[in-house]
Amino acid sequence: MKKWLTVITICVVLLTMVFTGPVSASTGDQGINEKLGLPIVVYGAALTDAQKADVSELLQVSQHEEIDEFTVNGQDLANYIGGNPNSNMYSSVKIIHQDNGQGLSIDIVTPENITQVSKEMYTNALLTAGVENAEVLVASSVKVSGHSALTGIYKAYDAKGVKLDEGRMQVASEELDIATDIAAEEGIDQAQISELLTEIKKAIAEQDPATREEIEQIIQEQLQALNIELSEEDRQRLYDLFEQMRNLNIDFDQVRNQLDELTGSLQDLINNDGFWNNLVESIRNFFRSLTNFFNSLLGE
Repeated sequence: MKKWLTVITICVVLLTMVFTGPVSASTGDQGINEKLGLPIVVYGAALTDAQKADVSELLQVSQHEEIDEFTVNGQDLANYIGGNPNSNMYSSVKIIHQDNGQGLSIDIVTPENITQVSKEMYTNALLTAGVENAEVLVASSVKVSGHSALTGIYKAYDAKGVKLDEGRMQVASEELDIATDIAAEEGIDQAQISELLTEIKKAIAEQDPATREEIEQIIQEQLQALNIELSEEDRQRLYDLFEQMRNLNIDFDQVRNQLDELTGSLQDLINNDGFWNNLVESIRNFFRSLTNFFNSLLGE
């Protein structure tokens, strides 16, 4: 009996250490901000009641006195970015508007279930779409690629009377598709692809290219600077993408500070790959040792 009490005590202590942590102050309940409006939560229409409850908890909905709540479905996907209206939508988002100058913050609260899109990819695409000064949380209760989360964000803005440019929304969706495709097909790290897109936008802001040829030159220079090799097909996709952005007159100079911040965070990710690999291995070794310890206690 004493042996089992020891094991149970250790388990309780470990669980407390794992699940007790600081709560982000930015999503906490500070009352209703009458200037910026209520937080917005958009649920994927394909969620069951139980899954919706799980997502609500993941997005910390209960921390707010009031929220504006919407649902996004396949028809919304078709309306906003020309997707398949029969698609099942699972990705859900919470959006908290911020004062001008606060920038765009993305947090994927279920990274294990968003399989293809990183928060840096979301940031890049949303800046392209014209979304600024907001805190965005993305969650899914099942494994999804993550692309449909953009549609939920677009619908949230539309429902609140903020009309985003349709052309920019479609180009942002295409940008996300290209980024995830290149990462998967070329075997290039997500952070490197995000850095490439960010540096191209910064160069466009600086140089203000007037022709497609100048766009292509910028892309070639950034590929060379970051030592990224792409197939001719993927190069052409990038040329076409940024030519569309040029034709839409997207002013990346307006979000230059956010692009600079994104570059810094991406460099941290790239430079810390070794650290995270070591951390994962240390955690694995810890649990192996823990298992052996429990086995030795129970085998006495």
